Amino acid sequence: MIQKLPRLLLAAVSITMAAAAERPNILWITSEDNAAHWLGCYGNAEAATPRLDALARQGLMFTSAYANGPVCAVARSTILNGAYAVTQGTQHMRSRHPIPADFVAHATHLRRLGYYCTNNSKTDYNFRGKDHLIWDECSGKAHYRKRPDGKPFFAIFNLLITHESQLFPNKVAANRKDGTIPQNPRLDPAKLTVPPHQPDLPEVRNDIAIYHDCISAMDRQAGELLDELAAAGLAEDTIVFYYSDHGGAMARGKRYLQDTGTRVPLIIHLPEKWRHLVPFKPGSKVDEPVSFVDLAPTLLSLCGLPTPAAMQGRAFLGEHRRSPSTDDMVLLYADRFDELEGMRRGITDGRWRYIRCFTPQLPGAPYSVYPLGQPSWSAWRDAARDGRVAEAHQAIWKAPQPIETLYETAADPWEMNNLAADPAHAGRLAAMRGKLREIMAKTHDTSVVPEPMWAELRGDGNIRDYVRSSHFDHQAALDLAFTASSGDPANLPRLIEALSSEQPVIRFWAAHGCLVLGKKAAPAIASLTQCLEDPQPLIRIVAAEALIAAGEPDVAKQTLAAALDLPMSAECYEWLTNALRRAGMEATIPKERPAHIPARVE
Repeated sequence: MIQKLPRLLLAAVSITMAAAAERPNILWITSEDNAAHWLGCYGNAEAATPRLDALARQGLMFTSAYANGPVCAVARSTILNGAYAVTQGTQHMRSRHPIPADFVAHATHLRRLGYYCTNNSKTDYNFRGKDHLIWDECSGKAHYRKRPDGKPFFAIFNLLITHESQLFPNKVAANRKDGTIPQNPRLDPAKLTVPPHQPDLPEVRNDIAIYHDCISAMDRQAGELLDELAAAGLAEDTIVFYYSDHGGAMARGKRYLQDTGTRVPLIIHLPEKWRHLVPFKPGSKVDEPVSFVDLAPTLLSLCGLPTPAAMQGRAFLGEHRRSPSTDDMVLLYADRFDELEGMRRGITDGRWRYIRCFTPQLPGAPYSVYPLGQPSWSAWRDAARDGRVAEAHQAIWKAPQPIETLYETAADPWEMNNLAADPAHAGRLAAMRGKLREIMAKTHDTSVVPEPMWAELRGDGNIRDYVRSSHFDHQAALDLAFTASSGDPANLPRLIEALSSEQPVIRFWAAHGCLVLGKKAAPAIASLTQCLEDPQPLIRIVAAEALIAAGEPDVAKQTLAAALDLPMSAECYEWLTNALRRAGMEATIPKERPAHIPARVE
């Protein structure tokens, strides 16, 4: 037996190499910030996207594909680990909170299987760690052609030309100068189509025309990657994915839970050699709802691996495909974007969409200051402020926002008609509200704990484990979050009682519920005043805002000003500065972050 051992080892190595050679290569082409409706194959008659249109005709075009979170770092963390950002604690843009070790990247699983994995080159994974170590190579020069002989590859190429910043005037000028887009738009801005969710302003028309040119440039770049694959003789051995990292890039796209922010193009091409891995014929339009949480399980399934226990998605192709259930819903989430806090959740089955706003006291725009660099965004803001657009286009800039929205996207693709108050849809509204609550409970949505409290409450651990621990009642916090965001004065006695809870998260939601009620929370003034001395700075801040909203601003504003001297997390300081702005106290905000406030880790 001892003499045979080397021969057996050699045979085992040979079998492993043969198995690796019989696995497909995987090429992912991703573009940034473009919703599905920007492409010709998804019905845009004004688009010029011949390469992607051809790929869709030859492959599978998914018509109900969604980014669970409509912003890049949040979306990438979901894709990478095959788990909801709200479960991991990666839902806030940008952040570097720790996550549990059982969340393992798709590339790590494939590298263990013998794949050469490259990323060219966006990371932005939104959790603590060194992103590049996930890959065999991660840089602007990373390429599958550098793989060792005999190794299959998994390669990502990220196309930046459709990012929202490409509409900033300096980027437009640079792209025109180097020939990436033409000097004059292909489409006449005066004649193109303006979708109804955006106001018909000259700046909007001009940005639409420019963005179509960016989409066409992206299509050419995708085509070059496909040509390169074919020239290398690898097309027949490689499964190709094309998708956008979320919707956008113009106003009410990126960062919004409507289709314009979450419905993405997803095209998958399988050469003849690998078509046995899918139940659909080439050229099929697949209407199964799929989302980013499903991409990692599907990738592993195409390579022969079952879905790991920590992954929450459904493998929709490959050896371990699982057919969708009739009651499957895609979970959508939006939380803090850059410097502005907020919390929204949604679900969709591809036809109906329900969105709940847990922070309805805030306006619906902007969710981040950054996109105001687009002429169309800033023009819309100014026109809404001056009353130069219709009420439907002013509403997004106002507070409060609707607590619940219900859309029949099949009949209302631009989601302009909120059916939440329609008695004919009361049953569906209640059912989808209940389904959302059920999914948030099942996923242990970590946003029931406000981010400024995370560092203190989790200690040396992570927020996922904290919300599942015996120290925290997730169900009670979730129930109160729904109650607090309902805006129903009948809940005020419960909120007043909860203001004296021993649990800081419960006190937070109670104070937040009073803030949502505004002047209707007047009976809670005495209890809210006591909260101005709460040991949690965040609760002092929210209680102060609630008192201002209830008509008692004097002591509340003094509390907000004094809070600048309190020790607090970077996230809490951002919350405080936003509260000071909302209270008309912007002049009190220091020009530089105080020395006792730590910087937010990004």
